Parts: sequence; structure tokens; C-alpha cells
Amino acid sequence: MYRNDRVIPFFTLVIAAALFFMSYMDGRYITALSGGKPQPLSVGQIGLISLGLVFLVYGVIGFISVWLEGSELRPGVHKARPGRAQWVGMALSALAVALSGLFVQAIVHSLRTQENHPAAEGIIFAAISLCVAGLLMLYKNYYQDDEVHIESEDSEVPW
Repeated sequence: MYRNDRVIPFFTLVIAAALFFMSYMDGRYITALSGGKPQPLSVGQIGLISLGLVFLVYGVIGFISVWLEGSELRPGVHKARPGRAQWVGMALSALAVALSGLFVQAIVHSLRTQENHPAAEGIIFAAISLCVAGLLMLYKNYYQDDEVHIESEDSEVPW
């Protein structure tokens, strides 16, 4: 494949949304059958949600790949042009530092009071991880030069 399309990631996101909607409707149907009482997740709902998450991650990775690498590779060295990306990088860095301080305070609070809040700590850490991932994507796209090599189809590389 010589082109990096947006079509496949788009349709995987559509499939993921359809699977999440099917899981939601399955839960509504089970709730209606049980007389309006909410029921725990069924095996089918868990399967639909996990398959939807797989498609969601695949689609997001596809769109990030198109954004970072472009839609068509051209041979040669391509110089990076930072533009105004440093402001976004500084904002993401400041947000990551602020979230790190909040994460440390949450841990110290749970050590002092012996009350654990794992969901809050996990959400804060996930936000920190997303900030770091955003910083790495900014660096790759705006500050790292790209170089594309072309080999003939008869090369000795085994793929």
C-alpha cells in the first residue's frame, strides 16, 4: 500500500460507534425485560464493548498515522517546520505538571486518611499519559525531520 488513507480509520470508528450503540440497546432491552431494574453487564455486552474498543483504538491509531506521516510518502528528506506548535507544547507541558501535582496530592491524601480513590487516581494518571503522548506526537510532527527511502521490489529485504 503506497497511500495512507483516512477511509479505513473512519469506517473502523463507525463500526466502533455501532458496537457501542448495540451494547447500549442490549442493556436497555435487558432492563425492560427485568421490569425496569438495572442489571449487571451481560457477557454479550462485555463482548460488544471490548470489540468496539478494539475498533476505536485501531481507528484512532489510523488517524494519528495519517496526521503524522501524511497521506502519501514522497522520497527524500523533509525538513520539519515548527510554526506555532511550541505554544501547544508549553500548554501540554504545564498541564502535565499540574496534573502530576494533583496526582501526588491524591496519593498523599489517601495515605493520610486511609481512604483509597483508585478511580480518581487512575483518571488523573491517564490524563498525564495522554498529555505525554500529545507531546510526543507534537515532537514527531513538528520538530523531527522525515526521510523516505525507496527500495526496488527485487531487493533482498524479505517482505
